[in-house]
Amino acid sequence: MSAEDRLALDQLTTLRLRRCGAREDVISEGEVPRDVNLILSGWACRYKQLEDGRRQILAFFLPGDICDLNVYILREMDHSVAALTPLVVGELPRDALEEVMQRHPRIAKALWWETLVNAATQREWTVSLGKRSAFERMSHLFCELFFRLRAIGFTSESQCELPLTQAELADATGLSAVHVNRTLQELRGAGLIQLKDRVLRIPDLRALKEAALFNPNYLHLDHEGRGLDANRS
Repeated sequence: MSAEDRLALDQLTTLRLRRCGAREDVISEGEVPRDVNLILSGWACRYKQLEDGRRQILAFFLPGDICDLNVYILREMDHSVAALTPLVVGELPRDALEEVMQRHPRIAKALWWETLVNAATQREWTVSLGKRSAFERMSHLFCELFFRLRAIGFTSESQCELPLTQAELADATGLSAVHVNRTLQELRGAGLIQLKDRVLRIPDLRALKEAALFNPNYLHLDHEGRGLDANRS
């Protein structure tokens, strides 16, 4: 993007900021969406909750992610977005966002790119729930999060922050909490991960990718991202 594009984005994302505490809903199912939510810091998730309290996490949001680009078109939310950690959200007004997209074609293209990547990621999660074993499912999720965090500069060599509880991992992978615990022990025993104090360390990324049958093509990393993948894994 040009310097002008970046300036427009900076101005847009600082128009209105909102802070949320961990486990607090950014927006709940049934609410009327008015703004587009951009994650500026912290982790969040998209989820659906059944009437008996069971929850399915549908996506994780990291810094720089837009929760739903065109959500304001809907009359009401059909899902919820919640903070998993303390969160800072930029609330992008509909009119201001549409104006920026009209004036800056490269920004509009980048936003559509993100929408397509989100759809591709959702397809991959569906494959995990339908076809991958628990071992593959958890390995795949860790690979995905590591690659996404590395793309935004949030990894240090072979490790990254992972502020997710076992209950949240269960809600994301469709496993029971007991099964998640057992699967994490299997991954540790195989030497594929080290997980302690909210930090995930991957001693051998190539080995974890092979265990997960992980192909990062659905993340559609840019040229620099693909180069990092080739050099580091």
